[in-house]
Amino acid sequence: MSQENKLEKTNRVNLLFDFYETLLTEKQQTFLKYYFHDDFSLGEIAGEFEISRQAVYEHIKRAEEMLEAYEMKLGLLQKHEERCALLAKLQEVLMESDISSLHKETAKDLLQQVEQL
Repeated sequence: MSQENKLEKTNRVNLLFDFYETLLTEKQQTFLKYYFHDDFSLGEIAGEFEISRQAVYEHIKRAEEMLEAYEMKLGLLQKHEERCALLAKLQEVLMESDISSLHKETAKDLLQQVEQL
């Protein structure tokens, strides 16, 4: 796996983890945090928990599969990404628009409220 693909995978797992962390078992949460957040190797995690590297790998793989399954069912990450894209487009339109300064301020206030959602 190339470095770019590994980074993309890590970013995706971290985003999915942010949305679905509480749906995972405590052990799955711990292993994912060690591996993806803290950048521990399989061997380091195995040593910490006194289990084999293969067992760690299987726990992490199963947790990743669970995150993807939750995303398939609930789509929270996809919805988040869609909202972010719409928000970026709104910002772009707002900055390019030739509207009065009063309306522009109102639009900026609305944009800030939307961002807080």
